[in-house]
Amino acid sequence: MRNYYKISEISKLYGIGADSLRYYERLGILRPRREANGYRLYSLKEMYKLNIIRDLRRLDFSMAQIKEYLADQSVGNTLELLHREKQLLGERMRELRAREELIGERIAVLDNARKIRTGVFTVKNLPERFCVQLCEHIERDEEMDFAVKKLHRRHEEKIRDFGNQVIGAFPSMENMRRGHSNVYDAVFFILESETPDYDFILPAGEYLSYFYGGGYEQNAERMAEVLAYAENNGLRLLGDPFEMYEIDNRDTMREEEFLTEIQVLVEPRR
Repeated sequence: MRNYYKISEISKLYGIGADSLRYYERLGILRPRREANGYRLYSLKEMYKLNIIRDLRRLDFSMAQIKEYLADQSVGNTLELLHREKQLLGERMRELRAREELIGERIAVLDNARKIRTGVFTVKNLPERFCVQLCEHIERDEEMDFAVKKLHRRHEEKIRDFGNQVIGAFPSMENMRRGHSNVYDAVFFILESETPDYDFILPAGEYLSYFYGGGYEQNAERMAEVLAYAENNGLRLLGDPFEMYEIDNRDTMREEEFLTEIQVLVEPRR
């Protein structure tokens, strides 16, 4: 076995760029030997250090921490480092498990959404829901996306995962009655749990529900259908209808795959 290797050989063997190897040398972590022609030659000892650098960098140890450890490597320091590694790995595993749980939740939501029948009216009993909202006049999809982003930034600490966040909006009923689609007065998020810091509550009770698929330019027509159904079936409205976005541009760029639910609180039937 050879005692020395060129920088190109080390770079290929470890998958580390030559610039990174030179950087480690400038930091004083690696000390390659120089040939008369100026070429760097790396000893087996330097290769051993590279193994440690690579492993610790994967755990996000800083170069200063790595340099400090290599400068005074001992059983005590190694044990301390291993304990820190174990702690970091535990934190990573918890983060990955939490992320896995969120992904599983989103898969379940999308799988269920694909089974929902559109154009069907139902009345369902829903619990009290705490919400935060942004009151803003919205007329275009781009304005809606911007408003959602503003609301998310304002309440980021309350949102566990934006991909799973339940988003809704209050259409402008004045514009809806004139037949103007895709005009809104506010966008809101339904929070996962009760909190003292909220903007309004969707009360517990019976809600008339109606799902429609496709783009939002049809929502005035769909809203009119909901109001007509309520009137024809003797359902007294206890508030304004609103939309909930089951599948939107967070999940697909295909407008025909959008799935929106209209909900409106109604008086319980006797």
